[in-house]
Amino acid sequence: MRVLMLSKACLVGAYQTKLEEIARHDDVELTVIVPPVWHDPAGTVSLERSHTKGYRLLVEPIRFNGQFHLYYYPRLKQRLAEFKPDIVHIDEEPYNLATWLAMRQARAIGAKTLFFSWQNLHRRYPFPFSQIEQYVLKYADYAIMGNREAVQVWRGKGYQGPYRIIPQFGVDPELFHPPARRDPGRGFVIGSANRRLVPEKGEDLLLRAVADLPGVWRVHIAGTGPTRPYLEQLAHQLGIRERVQFDGPVTSAQMPNYLRQLDVLVLASRTRKNWKEQFGRVLVEAMACEVAVVGAESGEIPNVIGSAGLTFAEENVTALREHLWQLMQSPDLRLELGRRGRERVLAHYTQAQVAAQTVAVYRDMLAK
Repeated sequence: MRVLMLSKACLVGAYQTKLEEIARHDDVELTVIVPPVWHDPAGTVSLERSHTKGYRLLVEPIRFNGQFHLYYYPRLKQRLAEFKPDIVHIDEEPYNLATWLAMRQARAIGAKTLFFSWQNLHRRYPFPFSQIEQYVLKYADYAIMGNREAVQVWRGKGYQGPYRIIPQFGVDPELFHPPARRDPGRGFVIGSANRRLVPEKGEDLLLRAVADLPGVWRVHIAGTGPTRPYLEQLAHQLGIRERVQFDGPVTSAQMPNYLRQLDVLVLASRTRKNWKEQFGRVLVEAMACEVAVVGAESGEIPNVIGSAGLTFAEENVTALREHLWQLMQSPDLRLELGRRGRERVLAHYTQAQVAAQTVAVYRDMLAK
């Protein structure tokens, strides 16, 4: 089968391992189209050619770069005519212009289509995006949902087609692996690793939780964003600034080593009116490194962690502190949760697993 995928997310080199895994399947001929760069509000993302074996990676210009709802590929029609795919995998939300145009052009040449969605909040969009959304929901042959709540959203909005719940990307367990050993004399290391430091990620909750935590510990916070000055000020006010290290941005290539230094990874997300945690990729990356994880019960976090970590009610600083104290006191519990975490990743969240499930969708589409 000939598959054409559109994915600005695959600019990131680490994510391209999924593409290689898809291409390993003998019945798939894969071509992936990406823009040369994406001007994300959180920071420009440029193409990394890190994992490009077995498939064709094409770089195509886009219009309205950085505008999530409006961007599109002006030369896609020509590429579709050249490649003549059986399936067009639109790695984008159904209410975006790029999805609508790609679906119309794919249907014009008889190709089947699918979209991907993380959307776990029921949102209403103004014209023309509401009409774009309804067209895509009506004519898409398949949907891949990144989390369970996305199914409820799109069923509620009228999508009646087949779907599967598959995260957009998994992790490479060869890159994200446990350290050979952990130095028990270095003290207890707690980490938070979000790309953006914003209120909804809850780093302030972590600081308040550790403020009354006894013993020898330190906190590492990765990422950059608008809340960093506030977080630094809060650490001063709580009297723990010397025990909190702000590490700034950590690249995807640096993340495995960054996570391996930790004893526990905390994702203290809080739900907002317009946002809810859609997956929490850093959780599975930490779990693959056999780092114990603690997460707030926001969005998909409890489903990702399962029984391989600890969860607490959103905003509950006391419960978070108790979890950290429990893990700090019990190296055996940390080891057990770390072991369970890696087992869970190997069973559900590797790039190979995600790729195999995606190829199963392709086969199902053509069988129908």
